[in-house]
Amino acid sequence: MNRKELNWEHTKKKSRVKDRAQRNSARAKVAKKKGVKPTSLSGDVGHKRAVSKGGQNGLANLFVQDPGQNRSFSRNKDGSMKSETSKRERKRK
Repeated sequence: MNRKELNWEHTKKKSRVKDRAQRNSARAKVAKKKGVKPTSLSGDVGHKRAVSKGGQNGLANLFVQDPGQNRSFSRNKDGSMKSETSKRERKRK
């Protein structure tokens, strides 16, 4: 994670704090299910259906994935996702 991302992540706006808490909670849930520490997971915890698109933070909607896949979604100017399908996934079809 570069410096700019780290600063954005720790900005104390209420919405960002809430989002970060939700991501940490998701990581902890998946780690507990696998029986390891959250820091021991080998990848990012992704949501099958994005939270911004109405997905929940339950175990049924969570999975571990490669960090590159989880961070490759195109975004609108306000930071919201344009689509749940990344460019990389569209090329595979």
